Amino acid sequence: MITIENLNIEIAGRPIVRDANVLIGDSDKVGLVGKNGAGKSTLLSVVLGQPGAHIRSTGKITFSSTYGFLPQVPIEGGLGLEPIGFSHVLSARGLDVLDEELNKARTQMAKDPTEEAINHFSELEEHYRNAGGYEAEAQMARLADGLGLRQDLLFEDLESLSGGQRRRVDLIRILFQQPQAMVLDEPTNHLDLSAKRWLFDEIGRFPGSVLVISHDLALLDKSIDKVLALADGRLDTYKGNYTTFLEARETDISQREKASAMEEKEIVRLSRLADSMRGQTEKRAKTAKALDRRVERIESNRTEVRKRESKVTFKLPVPARAGAVPMTIADLSVVYGTKTILKRTNLLVGRGDRVVVLGKNGVGKSSMLRCLAGVQAPTKGSIRLGTNTSVGYFAQEHEQIDREISALSNLDDVVLKTDGERRALLGSFGLTGEKADQLPGTLSGGERAKLGLAMIAAGRNNLLILDEPTNNLDPASVVAIGEMLARWEGTLIVVSHERAFVEALEPTHAVLLPDEFYDLWRDEYLDEVEQR
Repeated sequence: MITIENLNIEIAGRPIVRDANVLIGDSDKVGLVGKNGAGKSTLLSVVLGQPGAHIRSTGKITFSSTYGFLPQVPIEGGLGLEPIGFSHVLSARGLDVLDEELNKARTQMAKDPTEEAINHFSELEEHYRNAGGYEAEAQMARLADGLGLRQDLLFEDLESLSGGQRRRVDLIRILFQQPQAMVLDEPTNHLDLSAKRWLFDEIGRFPGSVLVISHDLALLDKSIDKVLALADGRLDTYKGNYTTFLEARETDISQREKASAMEEKEIVRLSRLADSMRGQTEKRAKTAKALDRRVERIESNRTEVRKRESKVTFKLPVPARAGAVPMTIADLSVVYGTKTILKRTNLLVGRGDRVVVLGKNGVGKSSMLRCLAGVQAPTKGSIRLGTNTSVGYFAQEHEQIDREISALSNLDDVVLKTDGERRALLGSFGLTGEKADQLPGTLSGGERAKLGLAMIAAGRNNLLILDEPTNNLDPASVVAIGEMLARWEGTLIVVSHERAFVEALEPTHAVLLPDEFYDLWRDEYLDEVEQR
């Protein structure tokens, strides 16, 4: 159970949450929803007792049970004694430390089998057994199979895994932990359709409470029974799934608008009537004062009208015209040690093409894009830019963002020379006001994604290479980004597992990995977007 009482949160004087009171029961499955920048991740950080120095909060938050947390951004190197997935997962129950201590005790007992050494080994062994140490590998194998992760990858260095593979390892860890409550921040990022379906079922079967931030509508509809909606500092509770919430919110907004309109009409009527009686007889003057008091009572209890979410739109500047063939890729090969990722990729990308790269996590999509962007050297092959081609790169984990300087300072000042121009560009991507002056680490995941896109827009490039550009974005922004890129006159090479984004993008070509097959886009490839 999670109890939130009289919670107030603000950042730099800006209220994020006001006077919130929430009760999450022992088996409740709760979805926390709101637009990018509403403060969902900030709220989670306060709930978990891990707010940044820039966050101020008052109120009381109580966990009456053990909980596990899945962060939006992976912890570098993991939490285990070794920087591999297996140790990272074991650490959820402290089994990595126990296993090491048990091995040391076993060695010591073999060297000097004293009664003290034997008793110490026996105590550790009992503790290890009770913590599920002997069943750990079998449990991990089941979880890995369900999430579509090859079991051998659990023994690879975490930093060598793709974003999708690392996400699966982190999910395995929290499910292996078996806490009484789970707090999940964007759990379906990087997951394909089969892994999402399996995760939905796992969350549904989980006996404890779940608090989840997700922009995956299928997860919110299938797996939750309560919605917390954060908007304009209010945290409202709705019973039911996401679809039920949308219907209830629309009904609430409509009723409030009608009530407010009726109140306004009554205020105008009473005020006019009171004005008509002033300066007449004493009796009429008293009646006017009584009417004034009625108007004051209505005004002091006016119905609060809730804002409707406006349609989200973004815009990229018109790019300089590139040559007919902005990029040519010949015999591209990427090899890591003994592992071949790409064998011989050949692409001829025409001006205005919108190319979507499809394939399972780990088959080399991000490696391919890093090579095309020039941030990684291929093992073999060549990448040739055409006449007047300028490349912009959006990295999957936002590595292009300098987290030591403000969002505003991250924008290239070669094209946009004044603060006003750069602030206007950030504002067009929803980063308004003080957010322009914040460090990227204090922004939400969705806001960092928008900052990355704004950085590309500031560069005025005409060939964009985008690796999962819609991760952490709310549903309206996902579609808006796709529509923006579909209207843009430049050339695109994109990796995405987001069907709504790809549909809005209207691709012209597809690259299918690991076959390294280049084809004109066909609508049937939409099924491959999530499944792969």
